Amino acid sequence: MKTTEPSRTAVVDELMTGAEYLESLRDDRAVYLYGERIPDVTSHPAFRNAARSIARLYDSFHDPATRDQLTMVDRHGIRTHRFFTASYSVSELLAARDAIALWSRLSYGFMGRTPDYKAAFMATLGANPEFYAPYDENGRQWYRRYASKALFMNHVLINPPVDRNKPVHEVADVFLHVVRETDAGVIVSGAKMLATGSALTNATFVAQNSAVSLEAGKAEDFALVFIAPMDTPGTKLLCRPSYEKNAHSPFDHPLSSRFDENDSVLIFDNALIPWENFLVYRDTQRANSFYAASGFFNRYNFQAGTRLAVKLDFMTGLLAKGLAINGTDGFRGVQAALGEVTAWRTLLWAMTTAMATEPQEGPGGSLMPRGDYAATLRMFATSSWPTVKGIVENVLGGAPLVVPSGREDLANPELRPLIDQYYRGTGSTALERIKLFKLVWDALGTEFGGRHELYERNYAGNHEQVRVDVVNFARRTGAFDQCIKLVDDCLADYDLDGWVNKTWL
Repeated sequence: MKTTEPSRTAVVDELMTGAEYLESLRDDRAVYLYGERIPDVTSHPAFRNAARSIARLYDSFHDPATRDQLTMVDRHGIRTHRFFTASYSVSELLAARDAIALWSRLSYGFMGRTPDYKAAFMATLGANPEFYAPYDENGRQWYRRYASKALFMNHVLINPPVDRNKPVHEVADVFLHVVRETDAGVIVSGAKMLATGSALTNATFVAQNSAVSLEAGKAEDFALVFIAPMDTPGTKLLCRPSYEKNAHSPFDHPLSSRFDENDSVLIFDNALIPWENFLVYRDTQRANSFYAASGFFNRYNFQAGTRLAVKLDFMTGLLAKGLAINGTDGFRGVQAALGEVTAWRTLLWAMTTAMATEPQEGPGGSLMPRGDYAATLRMFATSSWPTVKGIVENVLGGAPLVVPSGREDLANPELRPLIDQYYRGTGSTALERIKLFKLVWDALGTEFGGRHELYERNYAGNHEQVRVDVVNFARRTGAFDQCIKLVDDCLADYDLDGWVNKTWL
């Protein structure tokens, strides 16, 4: 594929600050929660703290302590996040991984769809816009807008779980499709999901996921890849219940009160999508193939694996502190359990390193994380969180439940002496123990914690597909044939009459 030539113009340095990001959300977006249209997501109690958690990421661009680790000047002369642009060397891939990790640590790994997530796709628009011809200029312009500001994109790839036994083009009453064309663009209608974090994003990226195959000659009206700003007229975002809004206090809900990425369904009701926002239009082959051709699969698993590795770092530390405060950290069986959790976090870090140090060619001459390693990480990632959660629940037992109902109990002068006496931990005060186990419970036992297990199990694909893809990658790379050949070589060493290989004759 053709490599886009780097620009020689002056450096564009326009990355948003946290305040600018928050201001960018104050538009006419139609976000609905509990029957109410939210007038301003930056001030509403269901979204306020999550928005500020994202704003903190943008402020880190401008902090001298983190600016160089987070940003670089790309081949077009744009200063951007290191993962918001394509990588062309192993060192650039590793630096992008470290930039992802730096952001992830600011939410302890509990925000998965931060602005760098959609960089898994958008970054390669700058490396290979020609793939999207005749909309290649749209790709170039969107990359420049995206990279220069570090815009926050979400995506909606999944069709609602309706009539999945039918081809996509037979479910026009629900699935997103073309209604009609106009001079200004295309009128579309239909629903998409699962728009995680979308209420706090600048725009949504719309396409079909890899599990869907669009039939040529029948599904052209569904073969769409486009970008829609969140205030596009005719769109509505219907959110699930807010865990942030229901958080009692930071002391009682230290994670859900600030890191809740609300999931939602995005409905297009005769919405106009301007021509300049399309990347693929009524082209079933391109719509089916962009997922692989863009490098999205390789790159999103790189971001997701790094973020999950940070999250498992957090859980390893949380379990270690919980065991110590319970006074059980010296028990052999408990040490074995802690070792298994530690091994999971080490596995994730090792796999992201391998993905970067053994890369493959990407769009436009770039390098991207190795695909078969990405497929393998994706499979183990879906198992890691439920496994770690189960271990923590086993070895901590009922300890996360043995806490007062809320911070008010500790503020009650009648109760406080009793709490200090009977809730203390091993080598710790009651306040320290309660604070720790409130954090454990929010990570695992609250609605927020339950959602995270479901998220880690399913966001990368259904449990069968993530395993089938490992086989498909092994066939594609020849690894599967090598495994079979090894068995055939062994079978060839002997027959019914004895050894055939002269080594054993």
